[in-house]
Amino acid sequence: MDQSALKKVAAERAVDFVEDGMTLGLGTGSTVFFLVEAIARRVREEHLHITGVSTSSRTETQAKELGIPMIGIDDTDHIDLTIDGADEIDRHFQGIKGGGAAHTLEKMVATTSAQNIWIVDSSKLVDTLGAFPLPTEVIPFGHTQVERRLAAEGLNPVWRRNDAGELVTTHNGNYVLDLHVGKIAHPHLLAQFLDAQTGILEHGLFLDIVNKVVVGTESGAEVLNAGR
Repeated sequence: MDQSALKKVAAERAVDFVEDGMTLGLGTGSTVFFLVEAIARRVREEHLHITGVSTSSRTETQAKELGIPMIGIDDTDHIDLTIDGADEIDRHFQGIKGGGAAHTLEKMVATTSAQNIWIVDSSKLVDTLGAFPLPTEVIPFGHTQVERRLAAEGLNPVWRRNDAGELVTTHNGNYVLDLHVGKIAHPHLLAQFLDAQTGILEHGLFLDIVNKVVVGTESGAEVLNAGR
């Protein structure tokens, strides 16, 4: 199977954890596309009653078109379960997200959720985080000062740009500064450092958040429990 097929395997297994009456957080990305299709199928065929909270306009549009009722995060006081993708997951079930520049919204939904499931293909499982660039969302005012500060710490920051060479902007109108850190031996310490930096709205380290990881493999979906 190719990578797309493996993502679909993971997504279709993860939908088994969706229960009637849930308020469900829906993530962002190519794997979540398959998830939304699978949830919509259950809504049609099983008359499943769920309400979705999206982390991106793309996911929200897809969900609405397929008949999934959607609300904003400020319209609910709880989210039962959030299902999202991830860019890297280490052996301690810590993760990097933000390849789609939606990590601030994704983290807001994830930390509001009682349970979190990540759906990935096996290429996303690593021993140590850091091969994938670590995204940070930086406000425009003083953004070059933030870049200089992170460069001085040896974090190798690179502004994310589109095909036209323009700075990528997030849903919030901010810029994305990718940190090419290499192996992150102590993700909690790095997260604490980034949290303390004025001008960084949020970063893509998702630590102590996920409860289960569903991995698409050639032989089917494997469910890994994080023990949280």
